[in-house]
Amino acid sequence: MTNNFNSAMRRASELVRAGNPTAATEAIQAALGAGGAGRLSRHGKIPFGRAKIGRGLRATLAGLAQSAMSGGDGPEPSLPDGARFDSGTFSCAAGSRDYRLYIPDLKGAPAAGLVMLLHGCKQSPVDFAKGTGMNQLADEHGLILVYPAQSRGANMQSCWNWFRPTDQKRDGGEPAILAGLMQQLQRDHNIPKGRSFVAGLSAGAAMAVVLGQTYADVFDAVGAHSGLPFKAAQDVPSAFAAMGQGATGTDTGETIPTIIFQGNADSTVNAANAQAIAATSAPSGTELLDDGAVAGRSYNRRTVLAPAGHSVMEEWMIEGLGHAWSGGDQAGSYTDPAGPNASREMLRFFLHLPVKGA
Repeated sequence: MTNNFNSAMRRASELVRAGNPTAATEAIQAALGAGGAGRLSRHGKIPFGRAKIGRGLRATLAGLAQSAMSGGDGPEPSLPDGARFDSGTFSCAAGSRDYRLYIPDLKGAPAAGLVMLLHGCKQSPVDFAKGTGMNQLADEHGLILVYPAQSRGANMQSCWNWFRPTDQKRDGGEPAILAGLMQQLQRDHNIPKGRSFVAGLSAGAAMAVVLGQTYADVFDAVGAHSGLPFKAAQDVPSAFAAMGQGATGTDTGETIPTIIFQGNADSTVNAANAQAIAATSAPSGTELLDDGAVAGRSYNRRTVLAPAGHSVMEEWMIEGLGHAWSGGDQAGSYTDPAGPNASREMLRFFLHLPVKGA
C-alpha cells in the first residue's frame, strides 16, 4: 500500500473514533480512487499478493458503512423531528478538531444559548452525548450543543491535554482551538450575549477549567464533573500525581461562575481536586450549605451567592459516586444513573446566571 493510502487509513480510523464515520468512508474511497491499494492490473484483476488487501479493504469499507449508520459508538442518539446532529471540522492556526453539533428544532426562535461539552478519556462525542443525555435537555431549553472530539494523534487515550503547559494558556494549543470553535459558532448561530458555557468530565472537565481561566471573554460559566484545578500539573507524571493525591492548582485571580460535581468514592480523581476548583472559581460571598438525597443517594452542596443573590459557585459532593457522570444514561460510558442529575443541574445553574454587564 502507498504511504498516502496508509495516511488515509489512519485518518479514517480517527474519524470513526470521533463519531464521523461518513467522512471516514469518503477518505478511504478517495484514496482508492487516487490509485491506492485497490488499483487493478491491466487484466482488470487485483494483482496477486494484493487480493488479501483487497478483501481487507472491502471488509473495512463495509464496517465503516455500518458505522456510518450507527455513529461509530453503536446507534446514534435518537433525534426528534426537526433536530440535527451534524458533523464538522474546525481549523485555525493552532490546529484542528472534528466536532458534532446538536441543533434542536427551534421552530424559528433564536437559540437560548450554546454549550460546549468536552468528553473524558477513551470517550467520543457520540458516547458523551448519549451518556449525559444533554441533547434531550437541549430540546427543552432551546440550546445548541457542540461536542468537540479529541484526536488520537494529539492523545492516544483521547484525553484533552489539560496537563501540558502549551495547552494551559491563551492563544495557543487546545484552548485556542476550542475557543476559536466556540467563537465561530457564536457568530454562525447568533448566540445571545452571556449565554455561552463549557462543561466536561474528567480530562474534559480539567480542560473546561482551563478554558474558564484563559478565555473568560468567550465562556460565561464552567461545569466541571470529576475534574482538576487550573495548572494542577505540568506533564504526565504530575498529572497522575494530581489525580491520585489532589492538587491546589494556580490562583490567577480570574473568577468565573462554576458548578462542580464530584463523587467521594472516585478512585481516579481525588475529591480534593473539586475543593481546589471551588477555591479559585468564584469571589467570596454568602455561603449556603445543604444536604439532600436523590433515589437513596445523599449529597452535600455548598453554594456561594453573589451580592445580587444568584449562585456563582456550586460544589456538589456525592456520597458513593465513583468516576462517572452523576445521573447519566448507561447508554454511554462512565455514567451512574443514580442522581442527582448533573446535566440538568448544570444547565439550571448556567441559565440562571445574569448576563455580564446587564
